[in-house]
Amino acid sequence: MIEDSLNPPYYAVIFSSQLVNNSDEYLVEAEKMEKLAQKHEGYLGIEAARKDIGITVSYWKNLEAIVAWKNNLEHVKAREKGRELWYQKYQIRICKVEREYGFERM
Repeated sequence: MIEDSLNPPYYAVIFSSQLVNNSDEYLVEAEKMEKLAQKHEGYLGIEAARKDIGITVSYWKNLEAIVAWKNNLEHVKAREKGRELWYQKYQIRICKVEREYGFERM
């Protein structure tokens, strides 16, 4: 689903990844982290796609919310597990969204 209810300015965290092991356990952990993030103060939404590489974009109210999410203990444990078991490589980019526009066929 495309997030279309966001009002700039806000922040986007772009998480690009390549998996070594796309196990069911990984999918369960990813879903768990998404649900946990949704409860975090400053969380605004998420979009994700996966084929050869995975791209997940999470949206946040401010940089403080992003840092708080990064330091969440369950998220830290999941990140460590990901490095040990699932990820070949990942890259994180943090961007400030100042303007947006879109189109939807009716």
